[in-house]
Order: sequence, then structure tokens, then C-alpha cells
Amino acid sequence: MKTPFNWRRTFLGLAAASVIGQCSAFSFAGAEEAVFIPAPTLDETTQAHSETAVFAGGCFWGVQGVFQHVKGVKNAVSGYAGGAANTAQYERVSEGNTGHAEAVEVTFDPAQVSYGSLLQIYFSVAHNPTELNRQGPDRGTQYRSALFPKSTEQQRVAQAYITQLDAAHSFNKPIVTKLESYNGFYPAEEEHQDFLTEHPTYPYIVINDLPKVSQLKQLYPDRYQEKPVLVKAGM
Repeated sequence: MKTPFNWRRTFLGLAAASVIGQCSAFSFAGAEEAVFIPAPTLDETTQAHSETAVFAGGCFWGVQGVFQHVKGVKNAVSGYAGGAANTAQYERVSEGNTGHAEAVEVTFDPAQVSYGSLLQIYFSVAHNPTELNRQGPDRGTQYRSALFPKSTEQQRVAQAYITQLDAAHSFNKPIVTKLESYNGFYPAEEEHQDFLTEHPTYPYIVINDLPKVSQLKQLYPDRYQEKPVLVKAGM
């Protein structure tokens, strides 16, 4: 099978960059436009004080960066989901044949932000759920739109929300997001954590990801927090 071309790795090899990057640095098409969508009519009910959910929607830098600015989120870790533990490394996943997707594990307080509200931000701001095996400039199954429910309740809420959004024609194309079995989440290498915050002038971040944070603030001001919750702050 032909390995998907990886602009991020190629660019950084040519430029001898000091940071390891996996997202396409040669993207000048601009960020995906956010779409305001209604909240889910069916949401999770729980008495838990902490819960985790896994979201995949293209390059994990931007997805992580968005969720780090959501009130009620305690932590958002970039990593890999969908494949085996022994292939959960940057170089292997970037080949596009491990079964992994770049993903973000979000730990949140359901009393402050529900799973349904996180899904609303995921579908609306964090990525474009109508793009199949790609996201913006990035191509390959590792950039697919996928959810990895960690409970039957998350599965039920996510499936109902996709059905709701498609029925309402919230997007100009059908949602291609897949609900996949959760079989583990593997944190990415340290250099990929908090990448948006640490490298705000990196071309890919400026073009593709900072606009997402601005769109979060604009579309969902009650959900937005100015100070991000950083992974390395708790290390």
C-alpha cells in the first residue's frame, strides 16, 4: 500500500526544524470554517465528578488546543487511538497504516461541561466532520474523523447526535464521523503536547489552528476560557 504523503515530516526534514512536527506546514488554504450547530437533544446524565472521552479529528495539535480552552475540561492529551500499543509512535502512525488516528483524550467535569457539549464543539469548531480520511491539508486514515466511546452512554449520545445533525442538514454534506471501539489510548510524544500554546507562530498553527480557538470564543463564549489547561503544567 502506498504510504500517504506527509507534508509535515517532509517540511521539517528539509528545514531541519528544531521541533518535531507531523502536521502539514505547507498549508495555505486557510482554516476550516466553523459551523454553529444546535446542542444535542439527547445528552449524558451522570453523577460522576470526572470522565474521559476520546476525539479524533485530524491533526491533534488543533483538536487539543480547542479543548484546552473549554471550561470544565481538566486535561486534554494528544495521542493515538484505534491501533495497537506497539505502533503508537509518531513515525509509525504517520505512515498511515497502523489503524491509529491522531486523537485527543479529554478529561472533564460533567457538572461543568457535558459530553454532549463537548461533541457540539468537536463537530462545530474542532474539525470538519464531513471530510473522509482527511482534514484540511492532511491526508490519510490517521486524520480520520472518529469517536471512541468509552461507555454505552457515550455511544448512545454520539450516535443520536450524528443522526440529529444529519436530519437537520446542519452541514452541506453528510457527516462521515465513525464510532469506533475503544481499545486504548496512547499519549503522544512530549513534543506534541501543548503544541499550539508553545508554538503560536508556527505556520501550520497560525493558518489552521489558531482560527479554531478564535471561533470557539466567538460561537460559544459561555464555554470558552482564556487560559488553556496545559498537559505539561501538571507533569
